[in-house]
Amino acid sequence: MTLRCGLLGRKLGHSISPLIHSMLADYSYELFEKEEDEVGAFLKSREFDGLNVTIPYKKTVFAYMDEVSEVAGKLGSINTVVKRADGSLYGDNTDVFGFSELLKMFKAAPAGKKVLVLGSGGASVSVKYVLDGLGADVVTISRNGEDNYLNLSKHWDASYIVNTTPVGMFPNVSESPLDPAPFKKLEGVVDIIYNPKETKLMELAHKAGIPSVNGLFMLVGQAAKSSALFRGIDPDYSVIEDIYNKLKDQPI
Repeated sequence: MTLRCGLLGRKLGHSISPLIHSMLADYSYELFEKEEDEVGAFLKSREFDGLNVTIPYKKTVFAYMDEVSEVAGKLGSINTVVKRADGSLYGDNTDVFGFSELLKMFKAAPAGKKVLVLGSGGASVSVKYVLDGLGADVVTISRNGEDNYLNLSKHWDASYIVNTTPVGMFPNVSESPLDPAPFKKLEGVVDIIYNPKETKLMELAHKAGIPSVNGLFMLVGQAAKSSALFRGIDPDYSVIEDIYNKLKDQPI
């Protein structure tokens, strides 16, 4: 019987996850657009075999899991849900793996350096977990926190900026969370948005001569690990670069 898998989120029209999963394995992969008050009933229905979870429900789904992985438990953020044979729900976080692979591909070296993480949502906790593990000096920039967009001048010595917010995502492609030009020590900008492929933040980085990368490699990486969890098999990570190379120059 074909597995019924898909992506749970609020607005999913821009998603290329169905395409990526079709390149990974042979199962159905649907877009499950739900409002917040519909999420609980959907999860309780068990009308799926595996789910990826995106904005804004990575923290919401935690309460509905019967068991979670160690990393998901530490972070309180889940992007992968598997319905087990007994009907119980298992939650995991494959964003951690995907972001780790993205940093390797980008050849980022954040150890001992200041890294600004823009945003404090479900994706940011995975990003910060990876950066902390690499020995970075992580500063979270949020709208209302101690470090915010009104006092960025305190952090013009940052070496990397990572955007985990949806600012600049399709269709609002003219928006950027900040201008990287004043950050004179920047070695790189990472925007985990993948649509558009060059966000406004990346465009501004390019104009300032700062290397940048989008989130497509992270998306493919986390999808490969999620797909293996859906199927109950060992992951084949050799496919990540191949799928990424096939997609990186295609229009979204």
